[in-house]
Amino acid sequence: MLVQNWMSKPAITIDSAGSMQEAINLMKTHRISMLPVMEKGSLVGVVTDRDLKRASASDATSLEIHELLYLLSTIKIKDIMTSDPICVPPDFTIEETAELLLQHHISGVPVVDWDKGVVGVITHTDLFKVIISLTGVGKRGIQFAFCLEDRPGSILEISQVIRRFGGRMVSILTSYEKAPQGFRHVYIRIYNIDRHQLEPLKAALKEKATLMYMVDHRNNTREIYTERS
Repeated sequence: MLVQNWMSKPAITIDSAGSMQEAINLMKTHRISMLPVMEKGSLVGVVTDRDLKRASASDATSLEIHELLYLLSTIKIKDIMTSDPICVPPDFTIEETAELLLQHHISGVPVVDWDKGVVGVITHTDLFKVIISLTGVGKRGIQFAFCLEDRPGSILEISQVIRRFGGRMVSILTSYEKAPQGFRHVYIRIYNIDRHQLEPLKAALKEKATLMYMVDHRNNTREIYTERS
């Protein structure tokens, strides 16, 4: 999954000579928390809502409203922005971007094309949208978590059981993180299951693998089982 398919575009930008008040207005109007900062058509920095809060005078609460508005209009973006911002290209993967944000403790980055033009912005909010899409949680349904042997065909066996009971799989995610040696964790979200068939389905699944948990979003039912250790 590439950044170009999930970034927010077009990018809402601000000039380095713009005021703090202008940045506040843009963020409020567009419901965003970061602005790429431009100077003569080139990206020179980013400003975030955190930068705006830090730049606010510590004694702002003691100012009259007209004094506060004047203060916000005189503070320039170039004085509070983060220069030389971290950027990503449109063909960066979502996973690479998430890793970058986590590594640098930032909430988002501008997306810059090969001509150094800002074509979008990707933030943790966009990454949340990817997670929702990948996991299929929008379909609600039921999610099963398994601890499966790491061998060819182990997921297929589980899938065949689900299909036998009329279930449709909307997502299958796997991870070796925190799984015992020789096993992997597998998360399958299904829908179209007759709830009267749920108990027989669980029993059939337990014959094939260690069932870690089940979450039925429609009925808000959550069952946590013993995980293989």
